[in-house]
Amino acid sequence: MRHGKYRFIIGFLAIPLALYGTLVISPFVQDFQISLTDWTGLTPDKHYIGFDNYRKIIHDHLFWQSLWHNVLLLLIVPIVTLAFGLFFAFMLNVGGRRKGSASVAGVRGSGFYKIVFFFPQVLSVTVIAILWQQIYNPDPEEGVLNVILKDVGLGSLTQSWLGDPKLALACIMAVMVWANVGFYVVLFSAGMSSIPTEIYEAALLDGAKRFTTFFKVTLPLLSDTVATGWVYMGIIAMDAFAFVQLMSVNNGGPNEKTDVVPLLLYKTAFRDNSQYGLAAAMGVAMLVVTLLFAVLTLRLSRRERIEF
Repeated sequence: MRHGKYRFIIGFLAIPLALYGTLVISPFVQDFQISLTDWTGLTPDKHYIGFDNYRKIIHDHLFWQSLWHNVLLLLIVPIVTLAFGLFFAFMLNVGGRRKGSASVAGVRGSGFYKIVFFFPQVLSVTVIAILWQQIYNPDPEEGVLNVILKDVGLGSLTQSWLGDPKLALACIMAVMVWANVGFYVVLFSAGMSSIPTEIYEAALLDGAKRFTTFFKVTLPLLSDTVATGWVYMGIIAMDAFAFVQLMSVNNGGPNEKTDVVPLLLYKTAFRDNSQYGLAAAMGVAMLVVTLLFAVLTLRLSRRERIEF
């Protein structure tokens, strides 16, 4: 009976595991193999060169600068996005005035606000990037942001937003937050709606205010959801390829001040003499960094599960 049970389980898992190995694991293995060669990607000729490509990226200043930009995105974008998501979700579900016998309620019009916050999710990254390019347009007559600043008497604050090395990366970060915060408003709202109202009622009877209720009740009960969101946003921040390529000046400019590793990988493979082997080594490095981030995040967020 036991052997028959295992054969039954293996029979169901064999095909999914085979597909996963072929479509997910195999490309990673092939990427590592390519990283050990000098393949250009344009001819079938390639020669094994060991870890020379890894030595090149270790001594490549542009690679480390791009990786630092990824780290900045990793530190800032998830924190700001999740913080806004939690705040708006709390206000839309718990932060309003109580109505009648309801112990907790969201602000008036919360259903409409959820739709508004979620709207960027239905737009593609390309549409969002082009939209914000026009908002950041430095032309004082066409750039939406500069026109607004000028009209309200703050003309001295107008900038070449994406052309200023000190502001360009921060502007792209702001767009990434705007594009993703709506998803987490809806995600956290779903999590908060599953928390029994009796818990909030007990907190109110104890005299807890909104601030205390959020940090002592809501946030601990959403810890698993927040940890998952952190990993997901971290992976988005580690990529950031589409936003930087579409919005930055000359693909990573000005002066490579917005360059990120995925974009550098793309340019190395398809523009800079087609160095596929070197680009593959950058891909392996990104894989290692992303896995370390995911493991550390899940490890640090591990805690005793709260049942309710």
